Amino acid sequence: MNIKFLGKIFGTSNSRKLKKLGKIVTAVNTFEAGFEALDDEQLKAKTEEFRQRHEKGESLDAILPEAFAVVREAGKRVMKMRHFDVQMIGGIILHEGSIAEMRTGEGKTLVATLPAYLHGLTGEGVHIVTVNDYLAERDANWMRPLYEFLGLTVGIIGSGQSPTEKQAAYQCSITYGTNNEFGFDYLRDNMAFRPEDKMQGNLNFTIVDEVDSILIDEARTPLIISGAAEDSSQLYLAINKLIPKLEKGVPKKDVPKMMEDKDNPPEESGHFSVDEKTRQVELTQAGYSLIEDLLSEQKLLEEGESLYSATNLSLLHHVHSALKAHHLFKRDVEYIVQDKKVVLIDEHTGRTMDGRRLSEGLHQALEAKEGVDIQSESQTLASTTFQNYFRLYNNLSGMTGTADTEAFEFSQIYGLSVVVIPTNKPMLRNDANDLIYMSVEEKFEAIVEDIKEISEKGAPVLVGTASIDTSELLSKFLKKENVKHEVLNAKYHEKEAEIIAQAGRAGAITIATNMAGRGTDIKLGSFTREDFIEHLLKRSLASKSLKPDATEEELRENVYRKTAPSILPGVNKRQAEEMSFDELELALLRHWAEEFTWMSGKAVEGAGADELRTELDKNGRCKLHRLRWFKNVEDLGGLHV
Repeated sequence: MNIKFLGKIFGTSNSRKLKKLGKIVTAVNTFEAGFEALDDEQLKAKTEEFRQRHEKGESLDAILPEAFAVVREAGKRVMKMRHFDVQMIGGIILHEGSIAEMRTGEGKTLVATLPAYLHGLTGEGVHIVTVNDYLAERDANWMRPLYEFLGLTVGIIGSGQSPTEKQAAYQCSITYGTNNEFGFDYLRDNMAFRPEDKMQGNLNFTIVDEVDSILIDEARTPLIISGAAEDSSQLYLAINKLIPKLEKGVPKKDVPKMMEDKDNPPEESGHFSVDEKTRQVELTQAGYSLIEDLLSEQKLLEEGESLYSATNLSLLHHVHSALKAHHLFKRDVEYIVQDKKVVLIDEHTGRTMDGRRLSEGLHQALEAKEGVDIQSESQTLASTTFQNYFRLYNNLSGMTGTADTEAFEFSQIYGLSVVVIPTNKPMLRNDANDLIYMSVEEKFEAIVEDIKEISEKGAPVLVGTASIDTSELLSKFLKKENVKHEVLNAKYHEKEAEIIAQAGRAGAITIATNMAGRGTDIKLGSFTREDFIEHLLKRSLASKSLKPDATEEELRENVYRKTAPSILPGVNKRQAEEMSFDELELALLRHWAEEFTWMSGKAVEGAGADELRTELDKNGRCKLHRLRWFKNVEDLGGLHV
């Protein structure tokens, strides 16, 4: 109570920070009118002026108001986009080495141009980090005209580039790339024999997009560069054939030591146990005995020798790797088989990771399991983690839509503070409560019904899933109901841009793993009256007599008379035609109110048409009660996720 009371008097630390930054934004705004009067050449000349001022000792903080105003003016001329004041605040936060939490759709890509330009003036390099190659290329090419207009160069790093191409990209004023590529290039530089072979240069200033995903979720993900070692492919194949002969048991029950019966310890079942939480397998005593016998039969283990002996530890390791491959790694969840190769899937983004391999023989065990060519084992040559790598930068900053919940971790691990930036306009999104179902089948059936209901209104639907197999399972449910949809996951990476471009169109249904949810733009579509009529006819919501020049009242009457027999109980086609329009409309409004609102039956019967429409507006799921000539997806309620 006291904390809330003090917060009302003094404001929260976040609100005080925003108030302080607001003064800098005011200073930026004072330059807008003056810079509008400059011609293009005069505006471009500002870049060289700022560089010279910085070389003479003026700080970036002092140059910031003018520099940000120049970027805003250039954005208006080149991109036809003006940085909002809240985006200016975001830019200042990034410049100061903090994390800007901005809601989805607030224009984080444009925000990054402000500090990127300011730090690009130093010539020491700016690295903008994205979660995947698609976003790195999209953002770089999208913002390239703005940077180049102001005299800065832009580079993109990606997998498969030659060292010369990488060096050229890093020598640019601003370099875009993925966290993986930046991290691996750092390792490659550490393995270089000559200074001229290095690519990355100084780690000066970086902006990490989706910073919570990279610096928290993937913080301890190891980046490893390996070299070839000995070839043990035949051994992997031989042991792979033995694994099906072992029977999976259950882990020993956890028994408190005080209650443990020393004379009768809990028995181990099966030949091995699997611990899903720690991702480990353990052979039981019976399992050791059986695998020793099987290995002896295959002449892989000398008669009478133990797997525990020092000379056989490598063999034991192969057995453990094969057990993990069969019982901990699921196809289409942790990996897929593509072009006769085992390709890993990033658990955080759902994307395939070409060229990435599991260490300690696990990848070879997976290749033996799937019957593809087994590549030679590797040994670690260099390694680091994202956490260790990004802490090497002189200035680290980031932006995301979800950072405040991890504010403590950001502060403790990286020394980064989080500032929550308000939206430019009030939020319109309706966040519904979670629904819990007793079984997976019931859940999927409910999802399918929900999708059909929303799609019939014409609104686009995006369904997020955690894995490839879940997205394909849901796809099967939709196909069963003849619901047209698109699937976006690691298997269809090449179609990603095309599918995303269509995901915001009226009636579009897209199933996606979280690879599509991170930073990708879904543009909401618009349509003509002819398109809208076609949409209604496809779903049998209107009769063919409906014409584009009809009034909105004629539109409603056409649709209501067409749909009433299938909606209103006891009303047939003839009755729907004979009822007055006012009577028919009221009957439909009452039916929708009973279905979509919390109004009691008595309240529904006593309410008039206007009151019923108002109650239906609160729910947001019904659109036919406000039917008009909709012009875009926003009129239909926006994108449903």
